[in-house]
Amino acid sequence: MAEASNADPTTGVEERSEESPPESGTPISRVKLLDTMVDTFLQKLVATGSYQRFTDCYKHFYQLQPEMTQRIYDKFITQLQTSIREEISEIKEEGNLEAVLNSLDKIVEEGKDHKGPAWRPSGIPEKDLCSVMAPYFLQQRDTLQRQVQKQKAKNKELADTVLAGRRQVEELQQLVEARQQAWQALHREQRELLDILKEPE
Repeated sequence: MAEASNADPTTGVEERSEESPPESGTPISRVKLLDTMVDTFLQKLVATGSYQRFTDCYKHFYQLQPEMTQRIYDKFITQLQTSIREEISEIKEEGNLEAVLNSLDKIVEEGKDHKGPAWRPSGIPEKDLCSVMAPYFLQQRDTLQRQVQKQKAKNKELADTVLAGRRQVEELQQLVEARQQAWQALHREQRELLDILKEPE
């Protein structure tokens, strides 16, 4: 989402300006609406936790170190915004929100051309809940199955690596034993030869 950044002259903290509203009749994706809501929330959060309020809480330190107080406030606000955005990104990723919201947009868009009667509850909560939640749970099941398959493939690769390492160790052990046996045989031959040489003629 393209955003313009403007610095607040009183706080020195950059604020994100919201995008201009879309033209009338142009649908807004729910993903973009969510991003806009997050941006708006962060702007209001920064406005609520203004530098003036910050210095009011730490008057004595501000009087002693005004420049340091400004730097601390700027860093605090920046880290707070970054932390919130990271949390939102993790929630979107874990819940597959972008795919779900885009799917909802598609359903709404397709529903505009639907001439028949709209869906209405059947009066049986269990049936209605299953009809709504089943596609979501099936999608989650497919996602989990793909993750399980990836993990199985990774585990198999690790197991193959371990087995290959064991084979190399066994080969090295066999090589060491063979060389040790050859050295012992050579040593015996040398001793036998020395014994023969020591025998009186």
